[in-house]
Amino acid sequence: MAPWKRRHKVALLLMNVGFVCYLMHLQQDQRKGRLDSLDVNPQSLNRENNILQRLDHLDWTIHNLSKSMEAFHEDIKQIENVLKLQDNSKTGVQVRKADNAKEEKNVAHRLLYPDSVLFKRWGADLREEEQTVAQNLFLSYGYNVYLSDRLPLDRPIRDTRSPSCKMKTYPKDLPTLSVVLIFMNEALSVVLRAITSILNRTPSHLLKEIILVDDYSSNDDLKGPLETHIKNYNVKQPGMMKIIRHQKRQGLTQARISGWEASTADVVAILDAHIEVNMAWAEPILSRIKEDRTVIISPVFDNIRFDDLELLQYSVAADGFDWALWCLYEPLPAEWYALKDEAAPVRSPSVMGILAADRKFLGEIGVLDGGMHIYGGENVELGLRNPGIDFGDVSSRKELRKKLNCKGFDWYIKNIYPNLIVLPNIVGYGTMKNTLKEDLCIDQGPVPGNTPIMYPCHAYSPQHIFYHSTGEMYVGGLRARRNTVDRCLTDPGDGDLPVLEQCDIAVNKGLNLHWDFKQGSAVTNRSTKRCLEITAENPVSYRLVMRTCTGQRWNIQHTVKDWGKTKDLEQKTQYSKH
Repeated sequence: MAPWKRRHKVALLLMNVGFVCYLMHLQQDQRKGRLDSLDVNPQSLNRENNILQRLDHLDWTIHNLSKSMEAFHEDIKQIENVLKLQDNSKTGVQVRKADNAKEEKNVAHRLLYPDSVLFKRWGADLREEEQTVAQNLFLSYGYNVYLSDRLPLDRPIRDTRSPSCKMKTYPKDLPTLSVVLIFMNEALSVVLRAITSILNRTPSHLLKEIILVDDYSSNDDLKGPLETHIKNYNVKQPGMMKIIRHQKRQGLTQARISGWEASTADVVAILDAHIEVNMAWAEPILSRIKEDRTVIISPVFDNIRFDDLELLQYSVAADGFDWALWCLYEPLPAEWYALKDEAAPVRSPSVMGILAADRKFLGEIGVLDGGMHIYGGENVELGLRNPGIDFGDVSSRKELRKKLNCKGFDWYIKNIYPNLIVLPNIVGYGTMKNTLKEDLCIDQGPVPGNTPIMYPCHAYSPQHIFYHSTGEMYVGGLRARRNTVDRCLTDPGDGDLPVLEQCDIAVNKGLNLHWDFKQGSAVTNRSTKRCLEITAENPVSYRLVMRTCTGQRWNIQHTVKDWGKTKDLEQKTQYSKH
């Protein structure tokens, strides 16, 4: 059963990513003094009180001294003079305030953190002390907590639904909904804004409860202050808010399981706490699940930018993954476009972290695998594992698969995710080092460009090497999808530099892309018989070269346990032909 996506919008906070953010602890005093105050002019209040007193006195005079018209007219003149003076005074105050505002705006504050991505498009008007507070919070959380703390919890956001989605109507008798929000050391204002958006934008007759799951946070404001907010919410809507606190860090997947276990509504939506739901977000989810209780909904979501917290609309896409288990977006299938209905659900190979499902059905299929402790694995856990890797005890999941009569992973690839290419012949992967200089790793080099280099090891994607038993060596990450291209290491045969070529082009052109390599030995091109080696340009700089072999040796970071066994390689080769 493949997850489905619905054309509603849930706005999420992404650190792109590319930003992957590691949370640090803040002291409680960093939370103090963040609220702007409303200035009130006491002089204006005194003048208004004087006017009211004069009016009261005038009324008394009219009532009791009706015979003295001259005195009455004199009082009127006095009041008019006071009002005129007050108007003139107010005008002067407004002019002075406007002038002060202009002066403040024209003051150019020195930018303390010119290299910080936080201040690239935000914060130019902040004073230096405010910049320091904002930067420290950003380093701790990975997004703009300084701004979040100053935004209303019920701030309006743009309705990004398509016109056809806005026109759709839904039945009143939809299933009830439990919303689970998981967090660990999130900013308090972000958690409260998520709660507020759910309360304000979910029909009250559908929303049964909001369940917070705290995976052992250490921030003080997520303890007593958050408990106070929960009590206040429950005063207004008794029983709406629940909180579960783990007594030790159990990880993302177990936090989601804990939320599911505590839920009681017909449908459970499991979300991160750094979200804001948009208009009419729940009705499409509940309507789809009412139609078919066996679908898993993976909502389409927009992005709240990490710096200025503005909403960035994302296009509809299917959710996929690569062999490193990183989630990614896949293009929409042709059959979806043929429907000519922007509100139609999209079949998707996996989920993107957040999901909604029939609560009981989710339990019937085993919820999630609590043994998945690392971010990303929960998206694609069923049936995905590599031979030769110690993946722990999965006996309970295998029993569940047998009980549910699940199809094999080969069926999944062919029928659900044909865009993902199976690569059964990878026998070594990770960073690759020469024994002469083990603080340097093979790196894909500058992009654009096709010359690999030696570079200080950092173990990110540009230094990921994948060696196949068939001889290919992929450099710079593994894409393995039919609409993308991996790059292969080749020996051009002349010159002393290796070259990276798109693997499909290298095959079509008959380039020298096959290498002989065993752990702790030379890397030799099968066609040219030249070796991949390093040469010193100076005491600290080394260059990657092709030359006659001198006996240099290489090691790759990870290998499958049975690499080199003939029987295993024959089985893998046989599998790759199917």
